[in-house]
Amino acid sequence: MIKYQLRCDGDHEFEGWFRNSADFDIQAADGTLSCPACGSAKIGKAIMAPAVASSEAKAQRVSDMRRAIAEAAARARAYVERNFDYVGDRFPEEARKIHYGESNPRGIYGEASGAEVKALIEEGVEVAPLPGAAKADAKTTASSPAAPGAAAAKKTLN
Repeated sequence: MIKYQLRCDGDHEFEGWFRNSADFDIQAADGTLSCPACGSAKIGKAIMAPAVASSEAKAQRVSDMRRAIAEAAARARAYVERNFDYVGDRFPEEARKIHYGESNPRGIYGEASGAEVKALIEEGVEVAPLPGAAKADAKTTASSPAAPGAAAAKKTLN
């Protein structure tokens, strides 16, 4: 396995592991690589320093990884909020109606308790958790479930 430090055309850096250098070349050429921060498929190798382990470098990598994950989660939530219908606490009922063909197929999101999500999954209704909102966004945060054990979920129909 070979580890490369990669960079997209938006200057985001991230690591990639490949079976060999030819695998990187093939994936970069056919566009199957993408930046986890912005989704760009224009990826190249970044300049790499020798692998000298330090606690500061490890802490920085962890910090960078957390930031990249938070950015990806925010993009996912923003996509759902722009393209799906918000149904609030009617989520379990609406998800079932769509699943059983009683309502028009569409993407929805809203709130559901852990027990409601479990029941939906047991019925075969496809649900997935929706990443939390940024703390600075009071409107979105207010619509997120606040009760312990409650889970926001989305229903996606293909």
